[in-house]
Amino acid sequence: MPKMTFVEPNGTRHEVEAPEGLSVLEIAHRNKINLEGACEGSLACSTCHVVIDAAWFDRLPAAADDEEDMLDLAFGLTQTSRLACQLIMTPQLDGLVAHLPAATRNMGVDK
Repeated sequence: MPKMTFVEPNGTRHEVEAPEGLSVLEIAHRNKINLEGACEGSLACSTCHVVIDAAWFDRLPAAADDEEDMLDLAFGLTQTSRLACQLIMTPQLDGLVAHLPAATRNMGVDK
């Protein structure tokens, strides 16, 4: 089974099983990783923002315009930022590394 690693802001690493066809957000939730996902993966927020390890970023499919629009609202946006709900695990992503940001911005709550 493919695996991936989540890296907490403090550097703690969590290698978990990453079943093919699940989103990175679903994988995080299955493994009790602290990744919010307030819109439950409907691409209506940026709370599942992750920073993909630079070595992996070019292997990902390009972000759609809707994802790019939501990323503009993310806290701590970087050049390798993506929304975890939009990243679907494939065998080619076995070993993917995603860093959790230090905070999230939930526009429905953070007013």
